[in-house]
Amino acid sequence: MLRQFRQFAMRGNVVDLAVGVIIGAAFGNIVTSMVGDIFMPVIGSVTGGLDFSNYFLPLSSAVTADNLADAKKQGAVLAYGNFITIAINFMIVAAILFFIVRGINKLKLAEEKKADPAPPRSEQLLEEIRDLLAREVAVKGGGPGGA
Repeated sequence: MLRQFRQFAMRGNVVDLAVGVIIGAAFGNIVTSMVGDIFMPVIGSVTGGLDFSNYFLPLSSAVTADNLADAKKQGAVLAYGNFITIAINFMIVAAILFFIVRGINKLKLAEEKKADPAPPRSEQLLEEIRDLLAREVAVKGGGPGGA
């Protein structure tokens, strides 16, 4: 059983998946830092000190605090500011992944074009002759032998 597990764990797909998960976790930390440390302060300065992280709605009358951390200690709150921050994180990740996949697809397309050379000149000429004959038959309205 240990040998079977080792064979499973060392398959190419499993190792690739593990590497992807580790890189994805590191990438998530980078995006979180980018949003929290770069974008949100800029948005806050443009909007006059707006800080989404402390936006919440108290769900009970016992909540009287002005910041989210204290409000959570007092009772139930709807922390929609945190949701806004996470939504911005998602949009950034989605945009970055879109551009990465788009770039990879362009590279693959360029490689495919290199791999598929143009057909020989004789084949191109034969295709042109075939197309001309087909057009001539369509104009005359008949088959091989005329109308």
